[in-house]
Amino acid sequence: MSGENFMDALILSCSTGGGHNAAAKAVYEELIRKGHNADFLDPYTLSGNHMDARVADCYIKCVQKAPRVFGGVYRLGNLYRRLPGKSPVYAANAKAADRMDAYLKEHSYDVILITHLFAAEILTHLRKRGVPLPAVFFIATDYTCIPFTEETACDYYIIPSPLLRGEFVSRGIAPERIVPFGIPVRQGFRRKRDREKTLLRLGLRPEKRYIMIAGGSMGAGEILKAADILRDYLREHEDTVLLVTCGSNRKLYDKAAKRYRNDAQILPLHKTEYMAEYLKVCDLYLSKPGGLSSTEAAVAGIPLIHISPIPGCETRNERFFAGQGMSIGVRHMKKELLPAVRRLADREEAERMLRAQRETINPEAAEKIVAFAEEKAEERRL
Repeated sequence: MSGENFMDALILSCSTGGGHNAAAKAVYEELIRKGHNADFLDPYTLSGNHMDARVADCYIKCVQKAPRVFGGVYRLGNLYRRLPGKSPVYAANAKAADRMDAYLKEHSYDVILITHLFAAEILTHLRKRGVPLPAVFFIATDYTCIPFTEETACDYYIIPSPLLRGEFVSRGIAPERIVPFGIPVRQGFRRKRDREKTLLRLGLRPEKRYIMIAGGSMGAGEILKAADILRDYLREHEDTVLLVTCGSNRKLYDKAAKRYRNDAQILPLHKTEYMAEYLKVCDLYLSKPGGLSSTEAAVAGIPLIHISPIPGCETRNERFFAGQGMSIGVRHMKKELLPAVRRLADREEAERMLRAQRETINPEAAEKIVAFAEEKAEERRL
C-alpha cells in the first residue's frame, strides 16, 4: 500500500458464465470509485493459446446444449467431495499455478479477490507450495457451497447470506473465515431512475407494461417455450410487451426474431449492457436462477419468476430464493407459468415478494467487501 488507505488489488475471475465476471466487475467498480488501483484478470489468459476462450466456450456449449450433462457433473462433484484427497478440479488447475506464480512475482498486490473456484484452486496450489500471498478473499456467487470450495485455502470466504453459514461450515470452511456480506452487484441496479425517460432511452413506449425473460448471459434454458406459453397472457393484456433477451446466443436471437416477427407484443433483444435499466422499468422478470442475475433482480426490486434452472447450483439458488419468498420457482412450464404470472399481477402479492427481497439481500455487498479488504490490508501493513 503506497498510501494510508490506498490498495493495489487483483481481481481474478473466469468466463464460465457471465455471473462470475459481473460480480468481479462490481467489486472492480467499487475499488476504482474509492481510489484504489485494481487489475482484472482471467488466470487462463496467462496460459496462452486462447485457453481462457476455450474453457469458456466448452462451458457455454455444455450449458446451452446439454444442461443435464452439466447437472450430472455437478452431482458427481458432490459425491466426489466425500472422498479423501484433492479433486480432479484441483489437479487440473495445477497446470496454471506456475504462470500465476510468475505473474505475481512481476506484480505487487495488497489483496486478491476471487469470484471463481478455478482461480481459488490455482492460488491454493501456490499457498501449499509456500508461495507468499497477500490476503485472499473468495466471493461465492451462488446460494450454496459449491463442490470443492472446501479444498481451497483462502483467508476469507464472502458468502451470499448469513442463512448459508451453516452449510459452508458443514462443508469444512472455518467459521472465523466466513463473512456473510452478500453477492456484489453494480450500483446501477439499485439506482433510482425516471421510468418514462429510461423507457424512451431504451426505445420502448412509456404507455406499455413490460415483462422481461432472460436465460443469463448465454441465452440458456427454455426461453422460447416460455414466450410461447405467455402468448395467452399477452392476448389478454394488450398493453403488455414481452422482452426476450437472448444474451450471446445468436442462434436463439435469430430463431426468436423469425418466430415472433409478426407479433407486436414480443420483442427479441440481443445481448445488452443495459440490464439494470431494463429491470428498473419492467413489471416482471422471468429468468433462470443464476446467483448473480437473481441477486441483481432482488437489488433492482422486481417481481421474479425462476424458470429452466441448470441442474446443480442453480437449483440451489432457486430453492433459496423461493424459500425466502423472493421468487416463484416454475419447474413445469405448461402447468405453472401462467398461474405464477397471474399471481404476481396482484399488487399485494408482488409487494410481499419485493419486501422479502429487501429484507434478505444486501444491495451494498460490493461496498462491504471493499471496506473489509481495506481493513485486512491495513492490518497486514502494520
